[in-house]
Amino acid sequence: MRSNLSVAVIGCGFIGQKRARSLQNRATVAICCDIQAAKAEALAQHYDADITTDWQAAITREDVDAVLVCTTHDLLAPIAECAARHGKHVLMEKPGACRSQELDPVAHAAQRTGAKVRVGFNHRYHRSLQKARGIYDSGAIGDLLYIRGRYGHGGRIGYDREWRANPQISGGGEAVDQGVHLIDLARWFLGDMNLVGGRAPTYFWKMPVEDNAFFLLETPSQQVAFLHASWTEWKNLFSFEICGRVGKLEITGLGGSYGTERLVHYQMLPEMGPPPTTIYEYPMADDSWEREFSEFLQDIEEDRAPQPGIPDAQAALRIVEQLYRSRT
Repeated sequence: MRSNLSVAVIGCGFIGQKRARSLQNRATVAICCDIQAAKAEALAQHYDADITTDWQAAITREDVDAVLVCTTHDLLAPIAECAARHGKHVLMEKPGACRSQELDPVAHAAQRTGAKVRVGFNHRYHRSLQKARGIYDSGAIGDLLYIRGRYGHGGRIGYDREWRANPQISGGGEAVDQGVHLIDLARWFLGDMNLVGGRAPTYFWKMPVEDNAFFLLETPSQQVAFLHASWTEWKNLFSFEICGRVGKLEITGLGGSYGTERLVHYQMLPEMGPPPTTIYEYPMADDSWEREFSEFLQDIEEDRAPQPGIPDAQAALRIVEQLYRSRT
């Protein structure tokens, strides 16, 4: 493989643009693909890249080493499977597919060709969550008891007519949008879980998918995660609390409209009472996309299994599917 990775960007909207910027000088954008040629052209001009509206043609080019799949949910798995089948490494957006079984062909193709497939749960790479993971790994908060997570925004005028409101394209509503981020983060700390209760109502938006998703999850050792993802959170919100036997980690904000990224570490004293508190704030720009791409490069260079990868995406989607089945 060439020393400078050559990349195809499939889907040139907001996320495709973010992914392209995250390459910095570590890879080259060879071709930009979007069903709207104007979007492909607008992105390609920043990288002196070719353009196409045919994603298969972009993937099968000999000068493409890796593919960034930044499309609607219904196309994520088919494009990733084609790329992996042709031996191209893949960084695909979450949730990876509309349903967990759609990722089976992607996994089989990657196994046959040796292609690395990473799923873009970039929230793991936010500074506050990386720091929280380090504190947890150090043993400073002890054994985990439970996690409480909230994530939401309020949509915008016409949100009920966008592609996320079409279940044939999106696979579902807020559960597969921001909900899978919360599930992935909870699994990162607690491991495998099953749904023991939840709801997926549509409270406000006139759409055939849920605008709120409530999950009550439990590990085999009875640790619990309570998660709420919402499209009726009129002030953008991110809150993730990790409660251990001798301490607690509280992450708020993701930067931008979600507020300054912040981590608070509460340390329980032997005599209990008000805990000593350490605050970490990250007012700088979000670099989670760049960090995630660096991990993708390491996956390739070190021939290691990507984490989060297909098994993580399938585990998160299975929980969403449990929630959807509980409505029937």
